[in-house]
Amino acid sequence: MFQFIQQQAELADVLTLMSQYKTYGLDTEFIKVDTLWPKLGVFQINIKESVFLLDGTTLDLSEFWSKIFQANQNVFHACSEDVDLIYHYSQNKALENVFDTQVAMSFLGHGLQVSYQNALKNMLDIDIEKDQTRSDWLARPLTPEQMNYAANDVLYIMQLAEKVKSELSQKNLYDCAVEDCNSLTHEIATETPLEQLYLDVGNYRHSRRQLMQLQQIAIWREQMVKALNLPRSFILKNSTMIDLVEKNPKNNFQLSTVKNIRPNVVREHGKTILDLLKYLPEAEQWPLRIARPIRHSSKEISEQAEQLIQRVSTEMSIPKEVLLRKKWLNAIYQHIVFHNDEQDLPSYLLGWRYDCLTKPLIGLLSKDESYLSTQIKVAE
Repeated sequence: MFQFIQQQAELADVLTLMSQYKTYGLDTEFIKVDTLWPKLGVFQINIKESVFLLDGTTLDLSEFWSKIFQANQNVFHACSEDVDLIYHYSQNKALENVFDTQVAMSFLGHGLQVSYQNALKNMLDIDIEKDQTRSDWLARPLTPEQMNYAANDVLYIMQLAEKVKSELSQKNLYDCAVEDCNSLTHEIATETPLEQLYLDVGNYRHSRRQLMQLQQIAIWREQMVKALNLPRSFILKNSTMIDLVEKNPKNNFQLSTVKNIRPNVVREHGKTILDLLKYLPEAEQWPLRIARPIRHSSKEISEQAEQLIQRVSTEMSIPKEVLLRKKWLNAIYQHIVFHNDEQDLPSYLLGWRYDCLTKPLIGLLSKDESYLSTQIKVAE
């Protein structure tokens, strides 16, 4: 049913097989409890219905990573964490050959986050157990139950992919789904610039001074977690950072009262945190206030936009939640109000959606620019 590969010589045979067949079913098992970066336990691969479990704790996988990037197609289900792991271990962030059955099934009306277990049941009437999810994948030897679980995650994935591809092709949606998979792997590869990390934490209620403090704290936290390989929450949670700038503590005693701050962080980094809150650049260098979220456009334009989205959804037989996410619509609002470059829109909006949806929406919402602008004004 499968082979567990622990020796480099055995891996050579797998690599030879990968050279002969260029489409793979893939999954990973890893631990990421107390680290920023995942620790690979097992990498599962299905090559022409032969399943191999690669021991991530013993093997040199450098040539394996190269094969994945050279593949015709890598098939995953819910690939985000797997692709992130591949990017970390391979030190290459340009995977453009992914077919994600979860993404693809969303086009067929199965929701945005259908599980692998439910996908197999719905599409192939196959039942698998998911009882080893929280196993220790770094422990050796692996139990038979762990290995069977890991093997099952790729044993049926090629059958699932073929069924999904067939249904997508019947609806002329295969290319759209593949493009969204590529947008997803690009999104995973894109790191937020250090100086913009505070935007993921702050909001429109914060003053420019508080945003400057958040910017300094966010940069320091990112540098710390990468240097120490710790989860961000182990240093400071986002909610803790917000409480920091809102309470603006002046000493370690006040610092210790900040929401969810860890005592060891106060002991080891208290002075640094207090200095980051206190010593700021000149005021003209502080970030601008964050725009208030645009709740909606005027009633008339909102109705027209909804009609447009519904029409495209119906014509293309694509569920509305797949066609346009709320955050993408907000990006269009921001684009119009701030006269941003279209190339700065999410890549999802610039591909197959552009002519049928993005461009018409921009044209429609642009008629409402003066109204939208009043929705984001904030007092300095």
